[in-house]
Order: sequence, then C-alpha cells, then structure tokens
Amino acid sequence: MVTEFLAHMRIVPDHRIPGMVTYPLDEILLTTLVGVICGADDWDGVEEVAAGALDWLRGYLPFENGVATAQTLRKVSRLLDPKALEQGFSAWAASVRPLAREVIAVDGKTLRGSRQSDGTGALHLVSAYATSAGLVLAQRAVDGKSNEITAIPELLDMLDIKGAIVSIDAMGTQKAIAARIVEKGADYVLALKGNQTSLHDDARLFFADPAGKASCARESDIDAGHGRIEERLCRAADAAWLAERHPEWKGLRSLVAIASRRIDKRTGAESLETRFYISSLEPDPQALAAAVRAHWAIENNLHWTMDVIFDEDRCRTRKDHSPLNLAVIRHAAFNMLKADKTKGSMRRKRLRARVDPNFRATLFAA
Repeated sequence: MVTEFLAHMRIVPDHRIPGMVTYPLDEILLTTLVGVICGADDWDGVEEVAAGALDWLRGYLPFENGVATAQTLRKVSRLLDPKALEQGFSAWAASVRPLAREVIAVDGKTLRGSRQSDGTGALHLVSAYATSAGLVLAQRAVDGKSNEITAIPELLDMLDIKGAIVSIDAMGTQKAIAARIVEKGADYVLALKGNQTSLHDDARLFFADPAGKASCARESDIDAGHGRIEERLCRAADAAWLAERHPEWKGLRSLVAIASRRIDKRTGAESLETRFYISSLEPDPQALAAAVRAHWAIENNLHWTMDVIFDEDRCRTRKDHSPLNLAVIRHAAFNMLKADKTKGSMRRKRLRARVDPNFRATLFAA
C-alpha cells in the first residue's frame, strides 16, 4: 500500500533547488506518514519516531542522509502544493476499492488548532468518505463553511463516483451539485432545510397531508443504546410531481421524511424530530433509510477519530500550506490503519505500530 501511495505522490512538484536537496521529497512524505501512523501529532514527534525507525525506513527508500529534522519537515510542508497532494491522495484512495453502490458521505470539518493568533483563518476541510469501506476518498480545503458550496463540485470531480450514492447535508443541497452527481453517473441523497425554502415547504406540506402520508412506502426500526431508545420511521414517496414543480433539480425521483422519536431511559423524556430529503433513487424506504444512516459515519467514524485519536483539533500547525498537507497525511494514515483487520482500537494500533516494526510493515503492505 505504501509503495502505491508514494507512486501516486510523484505528481507533487518539489520546488526546492535541484542539486541542493538533502532529503528527497518521497523520503519526507514517507517520514511524515510513518510518524503520524505511529502516534506523532506534530513535526517534532514525526522526527523522533522516524529517527528511531531509520533502519526500518531504509527498507523502503535509501535515506542516505538520515531522517529530515523537524525544521526541514515543517519548511517543506509549508511549501508543497496542497492541490497536487490532494490529487495524488485521491488517486491512491480510488485505487484501493471500487465505489459502485458505496454510500459516499460528504461533509466539512474545521481544524480548530489551525487558527491564527488573532483567532481567524482556521482551515475548513470538506471530505468524501466511503462509509462501508471506512476510507477517506478525497478532501478539499475551503476558506469557511459558506464556501462548501463551491468546494463540493471540485471534490466530486476528483472522484470516479459512477454507481455510487452521494449523501450530503443541507449545505450541499444545491441544484448544480445534484446535477454534477447525476452527470457523473451517481445517485444522491440530499438533506432539506430552510436554505431551499420552496422545496422544503413542499416536502413539509406533503408529509403533513394525510393523503400524502397514506401514499408513502414505509420502513421502521428501533435502536437502543447510549442511554436512550430511538424509534425511526422512514416514509418515501414518488417525487414525479415535485420534479415537475422544480424541473431544475436533475434526476429527482423520491421525497423522504425520517421521523425520529427518542426516549431517555433514565428520565423518560421524549423528543421528536422529522428530517426531509430529496433523492435520485427510487422511493424505496429501506434503501433510503440505510443511505441516511450511513451518512452519519463521516461524523461518528471519521471526524470523531480525527479529533480524539489523532488529536487534530489541538494541532498547532498553521503556517502556509502546512495544516492542509499534514491533514492529507493524517487521512492517509487513517486509511492504512482502517484497512488493517486485526483486533484492537485505532489508538492501540498506532501504539503497536510505534513499537512493533513487523506490524508496521503489515500496515504498509496491506
């Protein structure tokens, strides 16, 4: 796996002066990757890990001048072209697993530690996550959450999503994004909120009408955990009438309402929430409910892991391109750890990779 990763990263240009380079770019990328896999959260930690594994690293690349210092790693990371790094990453991730019928969740996350000293400029990253495979497929940096609308089409263009199902929250429920997904041969499940007022009102009124409810196919399930009981009812309706009212929504075929009733086991308190979605899929409530549930994997499995296991929000790397480039390497480390099927949490696997060179080699070969 690491050989393929480095091969795809050859598209990243090295802007240093030829003949004056002590540490080749592939060695710097490999140094950073092994450091992050083995638990390093900053450049000093990366240098420390890699220096202790130098002989092992020489099994992959020459490292004739040893391991780059933290200062060198930091400097090179600031200068690397992040779009080229993102492109190389997405090409590598796409080679790992086919995406047909995979639910690809798209969502954004702010790296809070990347804020400047005046509290501004935090990196906001939009990621595409293959929910059943548990792999990051691509990421694209934006200036802030309001710019996710422009970043999502760029993110989709990095991927071959033919045959996949793309799920996005309400921020990405845009006509141009829906059209782009359909044009690329994929289906969509898009959340509806007030940012699409007319469409949201049509959905709300339809499901409030007893005749509308009666025409829906239904699927229900109950989940007990985390101190509560949750009952979910998914209603799906043919959206031909809605597509006629809103012909600008390409591929629109179904309208979905998911009502969630939560009961706190300790207090007995109840809450009820209904969420609406549009989709290019057939109005099959079982398939649509599964796609909506799968979307939350990007929050529960990816974003949570980045914050809690990789300590991403507390990382103070923040100059130039360094926050984004390090985030890409974290995602590569995440994918390699996730691809390993041995028992143990990801936190434990990072520790094991640091102390066990054989396990490290297994991760790199997967």
